[in-house]
Amino acid sequence: MPLNRRKFLKKSAATGAGVAIASAAAAPAAQAAPGATAKKPAKRYALTVMGTTDLHGHVFNWDYFKDAEYSDKAGNAQGLARVSTLVNQVREEKGRCNTLLLDAGDTIQGTPLTYYYAKVDPITAEGGPVHPMAQAMNAIGYDAAALGNHEFNYGIETLRKFEEQLRFPLLGANALDAKTQKPAFPPYLIKKFRVPGAPPVKVAVLGLTNPGIAIWDKAYVQGKLQFPGLEEQAAKWVPRLKSMGADVVIVSAHSGSSGTSSYGDQVPYVENSAALVAQQVPDIDAILVGHAHVEIPELKVTNSVTGRTVVLSEPLAFAERLSVFDVELVFAGGRWTVESVSSKVLNSNTVADDPKITKLLTDEHAKVVEYVNQVVGRATETLTTVEARYTDAPIIDLITKVQEDVVKSALAGTQYASLPVIAQASPFSRTSEIPAGDVTIRDLSSLYVYDNTLVAKLLTGAQLRAYLEYSAEYFVQTAPDAAVDVEKLTNAGNRPDYNYDYVSGLSYEIDIAQPAGSRIRNLAFGGAPLDDAQQFVLAVNNYRANGGGAFPHVASAQQLWSESTEIRTRIAEWVTAKGVLDPKDFASVDWKLTRNGTPVF
Repeated sequence: MPLNRRKFLKKSAATGAGVAIASAAAAPAAQAAPGATAKKPAKRYALTVMGTTDLHGHVFNWDYFKDAEYSDKAGNAQGLARVSTLVNQVREEKGRCNTLLLDAGDTIQGTPLTYYYAKVDPITAEGGPVHPMAQAMNAIGYDAAALGNHEFNYGIETLRKFEEQLRFPLLGANALDAKTQKPAFPPYLIKKFRVPGAPPVKVAVLGLTNPGIAIWDKAYVQGKLQFPGLEEQAAKWVPRLKSMGADVVIVSAHSGSSGTSSYGDQVPYVENSAALVAQQVPDIDAILVGHAHVEIPELKVTNSVTGRTVVLSEPLAFAERLSVFDVELVFAGGRWTVESVSSKVLNSNTVADDPKITKLLTDEHAKVVEYVNQVVGRATETLTTVEARYTDAPIIDLITKVQEDVVKSALAGTQYASLPVIAQASPFSRTSEIPAGDVTIRDLSSLYVYDNTLVAKLLTGAQLRAYLEYSAEYFVQTAPDAAVDVEKLTNAGNRPDYNYDYVSGLSYEIDIAQPAGSRIRNLAFGGAPLDDAQQFVLAVNNYRANGGGAFPHVASAQQLWSESTEIRTRIAEWVTAKGVLDPKDFASVDWKLTRNGTPVF
């Protein structure tokens, strides 16, 4: 669909590039310094910038998959209703006119709540609802948010509708229209804070998003949007903001701080580049970091050009934390100068829900609870992912079986119908369970927590062997006579669980006594050693198909078919059609861990 830039152009008419807002409220007058004589004390101003990130549809402290209040071992609490209380407290302490509230992206995907308002009762329908996340963030009074990569998961139409429903801008200086090479979203926000007896403090917020969108949501953005690197775009925009009189420059970046990328060299830009931006681009005072789902109360990075310190902070995802930056400014020589910046995080578990947000969204929440508790089948036994990282679990076989069936049906009658169809799946969660008895949508949703869709790719036996070797790097090398601790057996090199794949339809052993790259043993198909030249159709999720996780060969392989229906929905349809969820219909032991040929379990 063509990009609708009308809203952006309307917002940016005053400045030609971003969004400018003037704060009408007055800041408190500066106090006179004790013992001051004839010399007037320097004017000072204290600005407080608050930030959230990776909200992923968490309005309330509620686990839709467990149908209960959210809880974890660390005692965390989630949801914008809690954040709203924290924000109110900070505004009460600092004066609302001296505060700014930002978000660093990934807002409209991640819970059954966000799925419901994208697919079941979509905000894009004529006369459709206002997205609950828009309602909550508007009510709390956000000033701006950066685009996250998951904002694109439901397509550009849904994103644009969400943007239209917000009362603040979605910023993305490096989200460019593919044809014009101009920003497709506002690049920045400038807000003025008034100081009695002195010029206003001009604060610029630059929004940057993740270059990985180009591969993760390729189906939606290819030919429409481009996502160059954060460093180069910050280097382009920060000088412009300073030339426009910005006294303070804050970056809201949907990009982690580690300097690493999950997609290898498929995209020539760094995925987690927030610290690189701080290091390379002068005149940035603070960066609100997102995307990585880690907690960083305060990270100080020295800019290599100026030697100045840039302060970074990343609040924990799902509204479990609120980052707070305290920016101290002094007026001297006719201009405001940033004197110091510090940051910390506030914990959502220290406060109760804001009753204003509870009242606002109780009805929407209730609709989603009713939806996810619909019964769609009956399970003959309990299925769980507790051991799925290191043993071939039937619950993951359910995913691969559904994917195989969907792709076989889609390719029926085509030239590829005679090729064997195999499938990949990952143990996304360590706590998913489908209990014996009634099976609900929430049971199945907890098994497949991402809004991935299905793709069919053509691979050879040799390519699949390399694929499996890469996947097996997930395991920590363990000597044949060493004790096995399952808590220390996986996630080698900090690889997350979602980047470890089962592959159905093949049988193989993973010898964890061997070094990475030499672990796949006895790889077979149909009871015979795998023929490296044989062709297979791999049923694979779109994240992996587009290069997510940097698995070899799959991104460049010929694509035979794809669809936009979520794999989660296909699982629910499959279970509904069967009526009974019985492991004999889908479970098989395809792989096992060994050490020098001896099974680990």
